[in-house]
Amino acid sequence: MRLTAIAGGTGAAKLLRGLAAAVPRSSLTVIGNTGDDAEIWGLHVSPDLDTVMYALAGRLDAARGWGLAGETFRCLEAMGDLGAETWFNLGDRDLATHLYRTRALREGRPLSAVTAELCRRLSVAARILPMSDEPVRTRVRTPDGWLSFQEYFVREKAQVQVLDVEYAGAPAARPAPGVLEAIRAAELVVVCPSNPVTSVGPVLAVPGIAEALAAARARVVAVSPIVGGAAVSGPAGELMRARGLTVSAVGVAAAYAPWLATLVMDRSDAPHAAELARRGVKAVLADILMTDRDREIALARVVLDSRGPVD
Repeated sequence: MRLTAIAGGTGAAKLLRGLAAAVPRSSLTVIGNTGDDAEIWGLHVSPDLDTVMYALAGRLDAARGWGLAGETFRCLEAMGDLGAETWFNLGDRDLATHLYRTRALREGRPLSAVTAELCRRLSVAARILPMSDEPVRTRVRTPDGWLSFQEYFVREKAQVQVLDVEYAGAPAARPAPGVLEAIRAAELVVVCPSNPVTSVGPVLAVPGIAEALAAARARVVAVSPIVGGAAVSGPAGELMRARGLTVSAVGVAAAYAPWLATLVMDRSDAPHAAELARRGVKAVLADILMTDRDREIALARVVLDSRGPVD
């Protein structure tokens, strides 16, 4: 089965590990968010792409949900001694990924080609595609002005008021090679349980991707990142409110209208099923908190079982 997933970082990595255990990894294509890419110490860092890549390579630090397992931070400490900003944690071995990527990009290679080579070297059988080779950057407007997503999320720890969100560069961007084809050829499209505004939103902002989802022959299934009116992790709730979305399964479905066919949501959110049905979205109830590998695989099987012809 050809399976295409749209993914952000931590929550997506968990589901993707489950899916990779349930289907042949070579049948899985991941379209990754690059809206939160950043330049740190002159290096091009792609946090969401790397989180997914490390997860599928079996190298992700599962406790933190980002970075490499067994990582050390001696370089970070040394940079701090030299007066550099150290609010963004770069591990010692993780630096090799960013050095490789930055050098290749400066040599003129597109991000999609660099990502494919990194995956090959890390023995990742799934195909990971950035949403675009052109820069698209998520920016958050606060009472004190605009911040990059990493400044908002990491430096400010998402503790500042959000007034607006934009995807700078999106109107001029194009889907990376293979992105539209992966959506068109898929037998199931999965939107991972990622932040609808800052993980999935930048992907949808790239011209052509939302249109391809609307025209997809496969059922599009999303997993809700909201349980009981609150985000499973991160600032999704605050960001959804800033975009006029209710912090609920209904708000998630609204973010993905009109192309979403099925929403897998927590059993505690069952009262929203009737409203989803009125909106033309089928609700599937499951235990969506992925607290260990068995639960990742169990949720992945629920997602796979929800596939079927589009009504």
